[in-house]
Amino acid sequence: MRIGIMLRSIDEKGGIGVYTRNITRELLDLDRDNRYVLLYRSRNHLGRFAHYDQATERVLAAPNKAVWDQVSIPLACWQEKLDLLFHPKFTVPLLAPCKTVMVLHGAGWFMPEFQSYWSAADLRYVRAVMPVYCRRASSVISVSQLTTDTFNRTFHLPPGKIITVYFAPARIFRRVTERQILDRVRTRYNLPDRFIFTLSGYDRGDRKNFAGILNAFTSHHGKTQHQLIVGGRDCHKFKVDYGIPDSGYGKDILFPGWIEQEDLPAIYSLADVFLYPSNVEAFPIPITEAMACGTPIITSNANGLVEIVGEAALHVNPDDHAEIAAALQRILADPQLRESLSETGTRRAQMFSWDRCARETLRILTETVSRS
Repeated sequence: MRIGIMLRSIDEKGGIGVYTRNITRELLDLDRDNRYVLLYRSRNHLGRFAHYDQATERVLAAPNKAVWDQVSIPLACWQEKLDLLFHPKFTVPLLAPCKTVMVLHGAGWFMPEFQSYWSAADLRYVRAVMPVYCRRASSVISVSQLTTDTFNRTFHLPPGKIITVYFAPARIFRRVTERQILDRVRTRYNLPDRFIFTLSGYDRGDRKNFAGILNAFTSHHGKTQHQLIVGGRDCHKFKVDYGIPDSGYGKDILFPGWIEQEDLPAIYSLADVFLYPSNVEAFPIPITEAMACGTPIITSNANGLVEIVGEAALHVNPDDHAEIAAALQRILADPQLRESLSETGTRRAQMFSWDRCARETLRILTETVSRS
């Protein structure tokens, strides 16, 4: 087969970018029989996969995403004589001359309780185009059963059109015990001896429930010596938005900024708890990262978080900051509970494997081409 992969999302910082980079590499590592054409929007990525003999890299120019998806990509499919086009995101070219597979990373646009996290314009756009893409794609991969069930219920798609395939944290995520690595990362990000860790992003504060995290930490402050580390791009801007003071509880909230992925395993390993009571998640990759590192977790009792973490966490109502604070107090005061959650999380993390994800994805791609 000749398989094209659309890679305009390869440099995204969030979960979709993580998925795109990893699934591309894992497919190329696994599959030496088929030929791959890697389609970039930017020349910055040329050479990234050049060491794979079965891969060809191309840059396609376009003034915007829509033209790249719907004009440049179909032309490349014709030129490269592709049998199948795989997009690790949720669009496919409507005029593609070959079969197509796309990936759904969530369904919040179609879940009433989460629609406030998108603008009215975004909701109108996604609701207009998503049914078209879902019906045009030859097969659809979903990153969670919650997403699969929501799309099936919303669009009444044929049975088996959407297939759930879990992805995984990068292979670097494991419990870090090497003192030299831990000390280097602690110094790099100026981390305290005892801390609670969370991940967000200034543009994702509502979805990641920063208000709930802040209120819970404020209530908990002074009961233990733990400080709160809020990782993520531009999160320091929360100080102004939420009126966080420089003294009192505010001096114990630290914003190290963007954390490089290679440093995250050490930070998870240093943290006494990973606090992630997010409001909207389909496949919460930080939860799988924390589990792989054996970090005790507090997370929401709703949506995709329960599906992924199972019993390997304390579950809380994300709308109840008192409940979040009580969970913090419980977990930080009980070393045996932390150890139990760590062991349970490490075992559950084995469910999420890039080997399994790549094999399932390759099977779907192969079967999609073979169908008449």
